Amino acid sequence: MSKQAQGYFYLSLAMVLVGSTVAASKIIAAGLPPFTATALRFAIAFPLLLLLMRRTRTPWPRLPRGDWLILFLQAGAGSVGYTTLLISGLKLTPAADAGVIIGTLPVVSAAIAIVILGERPHPSTLLAIALAAAGVLTIVFRSETGGMHSLTGSVLIFCAVICEGLFILLNKRLKRAIPPLTLSSLMAGLGGVIAAPIALAEVPWAGSITTAAIAAVAYYALVPTVGGFLLWYAGLAKVSGTEASVFTALAPVSAVLFAFAVLGEPLTRHQLLGIGWGLAAVLCIGLSRPTTPGSLRIRPEPH
Repeated sequence: MSKQAQGYFYLSLAMVLVGSTVAASKIIAAGLPPFTATALRFAIAFPLLLLLMRRTRTPWPRLPRGDWLILFLQAGAGSVGYTTLLISGLKLTPAADAGVIIGTLPVVSAAIAIVILGERPHPSTLLAIALAAAGVLTIVFRSETGGMHSLTGSVLIFCAVICEGLFILLNKRLKRAIPPLTLSSLMAGLGGVIAAPIALAEVPWAGSITTAAIAAVAYYALVPTVGGFLLWYAGLAKVSGTEASVFTALAPVSAVLFAFAVLGEPLTRHQLLGIGWGLAAVLCIGLSRPTTPGSLRIRPEPH
């Protein structure tokens, strides 16, 4: 197998794992409060990420105070905000719908960069934003229900995507570059610190905690978070950033298929149409953002 083919395989598997987190989050939503699940996830993942740092001799960075503030905000938005909003939204909406909405992340990130950073949009970026919006609206408006379908859940999940987009935006504000493994470890550690006090306020022991939810949190922490990280950056080292960005389109497809295979959710023509709009949008983003090998900084989690 060629180096490029290996890269494609690693990136594909990483995005399949990312898609599986939606089904896992749906199971978590039925048996754990959102902040409790988030704190538990990071409690499992953080020691493993620290072990990886030690095995690879990855050093902790020396950062200015301003960068630590940005990292704290990143953890609040991308680690805690994304996960808790996703779990909360999945209590109200099908996992397949959530997968389609999460697939708009690259486009939402581009839109945030245009609005907040003042970046000049490429024409294909504007087209991508329109296509992604069409995909989300296809999910929100469902003709067979006669109007809005799970609007609150869809809004919560889209807010989760915005949180992840803000993570990417804040990463551009760091004065010093942080290695990916170190950044993931920091996000897990700080995310746990932020989520733990709120988790205690949820009084999780007073509710009905299910074994399936605990198992889903363990899966989320071990496989997509740690394993997905290793696969994504192993693939990214072998292909260009532009090539890698296209593979993010596999995440929503994976999410819908996992919802069908694991959760038994039916596939609807609206979901398939939404995936189609999303795939077209991501391809447009790939065409408008040429990058050099290893330059793409997308985390392998909808996180």
